[in-house]
Amino acid sequence: MYKTKLKLAAALAIVMVIGFSFTMATKITVKGSDTMVILSQKWAEIYMKKNPGTTIQVTGGGSGVGIAALINGSTDIANSSRPIKPAELEKIKAKYNKSSIQIACAKDGLSVFLNKANPVNELTIDQLGAIFSGKITNWKQVGGPDAKIQLYGRESSSGTFEFFKEHVVKTDFAPTCQTLPGTAAIINAVKKDKFGIGYGGAAYAEGVKDCKVKKDAKSKGVLPTAATIKNKTYPISRYLFMYLKEKPTGETKKFIDWILSAEGQKVIVEVGYYPVK
Repeated sequence: MYKTKLKLAAALAIVMVIGFSFTMATKITVKGSDTMVILSQKWAEIYMKKNPGTTIQVTGGGSGVGIAALINGSTDIANSSRPIKPAELEKIKAKYNKSSIQIACAKDGLSVFLNKANPVNELTIDQLGAIFSGKITNWKQVGGPDAKIQLYGRESSSGTFEFFKEHVVKTDFAPTCQTLPGTAAIINAVKKDKFGIGYGGAAYAEGVKDCKVKKDAKSKGVLPTAATIKNKTYPISRYLFMYLKEKPTGETKKFIDWILSAEGQKVIVEVGYYPVK
């Protein structure tokens, strides 16, 4: 009887320890920008190795999807490759009576991708706007071969879509622009299409060539590099953001502080993006 009681006590102690370990575990959810998925997954992987009691779940879906998840309370951090909209801020304020927190965590050069076989190497901002709005439809109009331009872009929930529309296209995209779910898909499409053109985060540019971008006809074409984005000579660059409903605390704060530390910012360079400073 005494031994049975001892076994029972030991079993209860094990259950209590397991239960305690579960309550001690911390889960952080990160959702949003597809541009930031690779970077955020790398941050999460390294941080979890250093902090085994923390689980970080990273998913994409687009900047708009991430901010919507923040509003409905299904994510702790929303990744966004565009600034949050006033209407989105109002929804957070109305629901939680709190002001959203914006954290700039990296810089990105938004690349224009061309097929390596395309003889065109540089385009002005105005030419790019005319191409993606459908005003220019043939490569011969910009010094290339007599061939129809095939457009590849992001879906409207993407922050990359919105940034490119606002800063380059400056009107509606051409209805012939094929929307694809992520920059990697755009890269793959342009890689297979000699006359294709697309846009997306610089970190993804593999198997295609970056187009040199000119501010205007008199300017020199510039490629997206660490130096040109840092000194702002590359015309299409932006900050990447993390948004929270309120000031971070606990493990979430520790995770963000680590991201902004020298070690976390070093990961940005390794992945192919650029530090905030």
